[in-house]
Amino acid sequence: MIFANVYVTQPLLPTLAREFGISALQSSWTFTVTTLTLGLSLILYGALSDALGRRGIMILTLTGVVACGIGLSLVQDYSGLLVLRALQGLMLGGLPAIAIAYMNDEYSTRALALAVGLYIGGNTLGGIGGRLIGGFVGDWLGWQGAFVAMAAVSALCLLTFILLLPKSQHFEPRPLRPAAMASALGAHLKNPMLLIAYLIGGLNFFIFINQYSYITFVLADAPYHLPASLLGMLFLTYLTGTFGSAISGKVADYLPQTRAMSVGILVLMLGSLVTLSGSLWLIVLGFFMNSFGFFFCHSTASSWVSRNATHAKASASSLYLVFYYLGASTGGFYLQPFWAQWQWAGVILGSLIVLSFTLYLTLHLHQRSQRLT
Repeated sequence: MIFANVYVTQPLLPTLAREFGISALQSSWTFTVTTLTLGLSLILYGALSDALGRRGIMILTLTGVVACGIGLSLVQDYSGLLVLRALQGLMLGGLPAIAIAYMNDEYSTRALALAVGLYIGGNTLGGIGGRLIGGFVGDWLGWQGAFVAMAAVSALCLLTFILLLPKSQHFEPRPLRPAAMASALGAHLKNPMLLIAYLIGGLNFFIFINQYSYITFVLADAPYHLPASLLGMLFLTYLTGTFGSAISGKVADYLPQTRAMSVGILVLMLGSLVTLSGSLWLIVLGFFMNSFGFFFCHSTASSWVSRNATHAKASASSLYLVFYYLGASTGGFYLQPFWAQWQWAGVILGSLIVLSFTLYLTLHLHQRSQRLT
């Protein structure tokens, strides 16, 4: 539900650009503003859940997501659309800020890596679902119809969540102390084992998700001329990400997590190069590779943070997601000059520059972890 709502506008970007007479970068703000407010809200929710509990906050914010979805289906102008998407982003932050901490409370250490992998695999299915709804319903009923469908699906997901989520059995509340919250966040940022993982997750997403935004304009134009429904189908490439996330916990039994992160980034770099082919099928293959590599690395890095945080684990996981979503909301601005100068080849050049840096960070993190052991 969360990630379907985040990504529902991505296959609609060319449609929104035409509808409102705006540029490619401006139309991408419907995605950017949501990930930005989502990312900024995560610190607050993580800290509140440490004091007030996990389940109630998740249910309250999911209810807000549904309310915003209904409002989006009624909006008439682009500025109103952006305001509601920003507000929806604030509501969308509730569950991802808390879910891994909830699992950390309830699962054994051995089970946690597998649980996180399956959870992130579910995230990829949501991302696919939202884009398919945006693409197919947007083609059929227009962009407002896509929001109607998304709100209906979200309401059904909310009801299911309320009925099926078990109450916390092992949660231990801590007093809500703003000074202590700030101190915990500062300690996480000063911990190189966590900070490097934050940078890896944030910068990888900075590139990965914004490649999808720019490729929609490539494939909507000559010689492909794909409609929104088929652009939505491109996001079925996330299925390899679902697989990569699900197996990451098992791979951690055989390969150090730092090495697994490196492997994921290398696959992401190779897939990016494959997309430079003019063949539609090779572009799709490249995105299948990108999705596997990115989510394999992301799931591993997320689990790494949970394992290596010595205290305030919800805040540590939330801070990882802050970097993650701030990366998503700023990557389009970084890639825009490359796009303006060299189109898709420029996007890949800009991507490889950043991915080379995150690959270096995984090697540095491996060296640090080896010294500590």
